[in-house]
Amino acid sequence: MTAPKAKRINIIATLAAIAIAALGGAAFVLGGADDSPGLQMIGVVLVVSAGWLAIRTLANSATERT
Repeated sequence: MTAPKAKRINIIATLAAIAIAALGGAAFVLGGADDSPGLQMIGVVLVVSAGWLAIRTLANSATERT
């Protein structure tokens, strides 16, 4: 994969992780306001998956530099 294409993919993955984390945080807060444990769990799962995506993106970009 070429360097500009890999950089573009990393930027898109980072933006996706930020959007997923924001959506998960909103779901957690709204689930707490509505006393909905299911929605809160979905929010936690979204935030954790966003963290996993961000860590994977950082690991992939670190291996591409070397």
